[in-house]
Amino acid sequence: MLTQIIGGICYSPEPLGQQDVWVAGQSVMALGNQDLRGSLVQQVDASDCYVVPGLVDSLAHIIGGGGEGGFRTRTTELKTADAIAAGVTTLVGVLGTDAITRTLTNLLAKAQAINEEGLTCYCHTGSYQIPAKTLFADTMDDLVLIDKFIGVGEVAIADHRSSQPTYQELARLASQARVGGMLSGKAGIVSVHVGPAAAGLELLWQVVAQSDIPRTQFYPTHINRNQSLLEQGWQWLQQGGWIDLTTSCTPEDLAQGEIKCAAALQQAWQRGLDLSRLTFSSDANASLPFFNAAGDFIGLGEGKIQSLYQEMVDAVRLGVPLEHALRAVTLNPATVLKLPHKGRLAVKADADILLIDKASLQLRAVMAKGRWLWSDGRVAVERSSLFFD
Repeated sequence: MLTQIIGGICYSPEPLGQQDVWVAGQSVMALGNQDLRGSLVQQVDASDCYVVPGLVDSLAHIIGGGGEGGFRTRTTELKTADAIAAGVTTLVGVLGTDAITRTLTNLLAKAQAINEEGLTCYCHTGSYQIPAKTLFADTMDDLVLIDKFIGVGEVAIADHRSSQPTYQELARLASQARVGGMLSGKAGIVSVHVGPAAAGLELLWQVVAQSDIPRTQFYPTHINRNQSLLEQGWQWLQQGGWIDLTTSCTPEDLAQGEIKCAAALQQAWQRGLDLSRLTFSSDANASLPFFNAAGDFIGLGEGKIQSLYQEMVDAVRLGVPLEHALRAVTLNPATVLKLPHKGRLAVKADADILLIDKASLQLRAVMAKGRWLWSDGRVAVERSSLFFD
């Protein structure tokens, strides 16, 4: 079966204009007008839509997280149907604060389930803590021997929940991730949770200054936590590093100075910064805990995967060109994660495709690896056929 998506305005995420998209199997076969007809060609009219790549979410707590307020504050697992309805076709599962009751084996099993339900899911080994929790002897072994592991993290710095690592410990972990990535042909990226402490990115600057580890080995996230940290992030970006902004935020976060991703992207665009090194991630199903001045737990929110699409749309409504807003949630994260078949609308790329209403910017349909999984509010997931009401 061939699928012909007809007449849409295509973005790769750079604008490609109006043209047809041809899908065969799990891949994009061709772009442009082709004279193919017959019973094996499924035609989809996208004349009122933008045709864009599926979203790439580089940080999701797919088995839940939390626990900072005791066992009853553990957050829920991600539902694959929620990811599909949010336009996310590729995601990376991680552990956070809790690497005791949440385990890497659970993480891998959940990733496999998400893959079986039609999406693409990878994982990072490790968690907030150094030394990193691993399945084999160390981080390098995990990256080389387990195909689903593509990086490490999220490792916590500038946070009272971190293991308070030294720059030498962080450099050693990054060197293992780097060599493990080289040997396995993976990104070997170190995802770094940056907390609210004033130190911010200081530890990363120390590693870069005192070792041979390049700054591109690190992928610091939550950089929109406050304007002070965001300014550090702009400096890190201008020096050639990656930064990631978190789309899940609560009213309490905003009251404490967090910058919405859409506004942060607008700020970067207006300053003329290099938007190719900036990404959004949802932090889906993470705990978003609140602590008082003494560091005592006082409440909890939960990350939402739907926020990734919403912040992309909000950025467009703030005047950011669609191609720049799309880059932050498609091509840029695919690039930092070294997933060349993801995050772009191109021949031989995976057929992960969204149809977006041109007038309202509402999501109309989701294709992942060549299969339609969502259309106008209806989710079709294989798992549903395995259970009885």
